[in-house]
Order: sequence, then structure tokens, then C-alpha cells
Amino acid sequence: MRRRKPKPMTPAALSMVATRFKILGEPARLAILNALMQHDLNVNEIVEQTGLSQANTSKHLSMLADAGFVSRRRDGLFAVYSITDESVHQLCDLMCASIARKLGNQLREIA
Repeated sequence: MRRRKPKPMTPAALSMVATRFKILGEPARLAILNALMQHDLNVNEIVEQTGLSQANTSKHLSMLADAGFVSRRRDGLFAVYSITDESVHQLCDLMCASIARKLGNQLREIA
């Protein structure tokens, strides 16, 4: 498989990429995104699925929304969140496949 040669990035672009990865580098935010990858959820449902406090969940949802990873819509009394940036699914697929390969290699080395 031939790798595509990446284009050079400006310092400003690198900073933007680093900021997005920093947002994704928090386990609580990853837990929220993981829950939302199944289907749209309100805050109470996210709290229930992740085990985070409501205040903590709301703080992380706000950061994810500000970064454009999730969006919020009103459904009666509830705010319902959904993933709006498809790159979240793509990154998860890439990372999960990479981790599975690494674990597979480690298991083969042990055996």
C-alpha cells in the first residue's frame, strides 16, 4: 500500500489540529462521543451511559459543541446531542483498528 505524501502545514493549521486533538484527548469527552456514536442522547441519558456527573457532562458537551464535534437541538424540555463532525467516526475507526492490530501483535508475541 502506497502512502499519500501529506502537504506541508502552516503553523496556524498545525495549531488548529493540535487543539482538536487536545479536545479529543480527554477520556470523559471520548466516553461522551462513544455514547453518541450509537444514537442521539439527552444529557440525562449521557450521564447514565458514561457515569459522569451532570455538571461534568454539561461542561464537556459545551466544549465538544464549541469545537463543532457535536450539536444540540431542543426536544421538548430536553437538549438532545448528536455528533455532527463525521471525522469523529473516521478517527474512531482508525484508532480502534490500530489498537486491535497492536493488541493482536502483542498476543502473538506472548504465545
